[in-house]
Formats: sequence, C-alpha cells, structure tokens
Amino acid sequence: MIYLDYQATTPLAPEAREAMLPWLAGPEWERGTGGFANPHSPHRPGRAAAAAVEVARAQVAALMPPGGRVIFTSGATEAINLAILGSGARRLAVSAIEHAAVLDTARSVDADLTVLPVDSEGLVDGEVPMGNADLVAVMQVNNEIGTVQPVDRLAERAQAAGALFLCDAVQGVGKVRVPLGAAMVALSAHKFHGPKGIGALWLRDGLDLAPLIRGGAQEQGLRSGTLSPMLCAGFGAAAKLAKERMEEDAVHVAGLWERAREILSRWTLNGSATQRWHGNLNVRLDGLDVARLMSDLRDLAFSAGSACASGSGRPSHVLQALGLSDRDAKSSIRLGFGRYSELREIEDACARIEAAAAAQGV
Repeated sequence: MIYLDYQATTPLAPEAREAMLPWLAGPEWERGTGGFANPHSPHRPGRAAAAAVEVARAQVAALMPPGGRVIFTSGATEAINLAILGSGARRLAVSAIEHAAVLDTARSVDADLTVLPVDSEGLVDGEVPMGNADLVAVMQVNNEIGTVQPVDRLAERAQAAGALFLCDAVQGVGKVRVPLGAAMVALSAHKFHGPKGIGALWLRDGLDLAPLIRGGAQEQGLRSGTLSPMLCAGFGAAAKLAKERMEEDAVHVAGLWERAREILSRWTLNGSATQRWHGNLNVRLDGLDVARLMSDLRDLAFSAGSACASGSGRPSHVLQALGLSDRDAKSSIRLGFGRYSELREIEDACARIEAAAAAQGV
C-alpha cells in the first residue's frame, strides 16, 4: 500500500509514539512517574501527569504566535465550534472554501452570514469586503486543493475593523508560519504526525469565550473534562518535531510535488500553482471515471475529495467555488504526501495512476 492521503491524516511520528508510551502504563506502572494518573488529581502521580500536560502545552504554544494561550480540545472541529459559538458573534464572514467544521457551525448560528468568494485559483482576495462582520473565518491552507490564503492581510484588516479573526490552520500548522494577527487559531495533532483525538484552540491574550462543555472547569474553564496525558504528550512531541523540521519537510515535499507534476503533466491542476502547500496535489482529467480509477488502484490510498465528504456523491463545494462544473469536479483526484513519503513511492503511484487513466481512454 502506498499512502497518498496526508490531508485526511498523517502517520504517527515515532517520536510522538515514544512520548505517549509512558502514559499508557497500567497496574505495573513505575512508582512516581504518573503513569495512568488523572492529571487533575492533587497527589504526586497526578502532579506528574499534570506536568507532562503542561510540557506538551508549551511545545504546542511554541508553534503559535506570542501573546496567547493553548486550550486542549478533542480536535479542530471542537476548537472551531468553541471559537465561533463561544465568541457570541452574530455577524459572520467565512470563505466559500472553508471546511465543513466552519461552514456548518456558522450556518447553525442565528446570525448574519457573509460568504467570501474565491477566484478561479481558489484564493480569497486579501482586500475582499467583509461587511460589518464581528468574526471573520478564513482557513490558512485548504484541505482539498492546498491553496494558501492571504491570512496575514485578512487578519490585519479584521483586527483594524474590530472583528475577531479565526484561522483554521489545521493543514498549515507545523508546515508554514501561523498568521500573527489572528485572534483564534484551530489546530489538530493528527494532521502533523501526532495522535488522533486531540487538538487545540489558541486564543489571543485578553480574549474571553463562553464554554461549550461544562462540568469541571478544566482547561481554564473553557473545556471541562479529564485530559489525556498520553494524547497531550504525543501532540506536544509532534509539535516540537514539526518546528524543528519545518524547513526540511518543506524542501522534501516540494521535490515530491515537482516529480508528481512531471509524471501527471497532462492533468489540469486545481488551485493555484504558486500560492499553495506542495504536499497537496489536486488534479483533474476530462472524462475520468474516478470511482473506476480508485477501484483499479486499490493498493494506492488517495482521495476523490476531502475525507469528510467522501462517499456523499456530491461534487466538492471547494471545486465548485473555483467555478468548475460538476463534471470537472467529479473527474478530480487529490494526492497528499509529506514527511514520510518516498520519491520512489510517488513515482510508482503517479505512473500507475497515469496508466490506469490512459486505460480508460481519457
């Protein structure tokens, strides 16, 4: 199996796994290490577990701008819900290509909603009118087409207008710099080689939100519930590694991208060729039967769209926002690769995809 779905999830880094193992201890736990202890308990094992959580919090915070705090959540979806619903905002502006976690949450609020358009390359105009929004949400790196939005400029304008700027940085954190002017940033550990089941909301200092989950006042009163030291430790280790390897990973991924584009040269790229994260390759071929392609190549793990919408049968709302027809959207595939992808795997996979498409007569 060749794995080409890094936007859906990434392999767990060995360093993250090693950081998690001590917090999986059972009855044979080493005395004084914390092991399975509740990090909210006052005894010594509990304090040891709490210390591990705080180490992880600092490691995640090191990826973020200065002047903020990290609130651990179950993932980015919860973080986004906390940001939008907890802010109390009633005039929202969100981009047309946001993840469903943003779009569906924004639509659920009894509020005025402005949808910010994108151009044919999948980019929001940095000077797009935001109306009188009190919360603006634009993602940093799109999960379907990989475009990198002008979030620094958008955050600057939102802040100048007195609006909060929420950035879904799930696909960008650990790969590119987080926008400095954001009021809130959502992230998810498993998108940069950490464990599933944990994410975070970064909040700018001085910003107060209403909690969504009550019942214990953990996480500075914003997210009740017992934290998992194991998941926190893995998240922190992945964040530390991502920061250390950011430039190296970017160079590696760019090389894979160039080779993939060479092999799939007759395919049309969806999204900007320049303003993008190169670990995402979304391409289309007129007349391609994507379902047949995926059936013919069952030992290649790639996507026909975002993982959250796969199987729905609906064309991608992201590709539609670019102006693509339903036919073009349904003839598109997404290949995702990253730190642990090897050049020979990319060459083999792309060559087989090209051959299988040619066998369809397209």
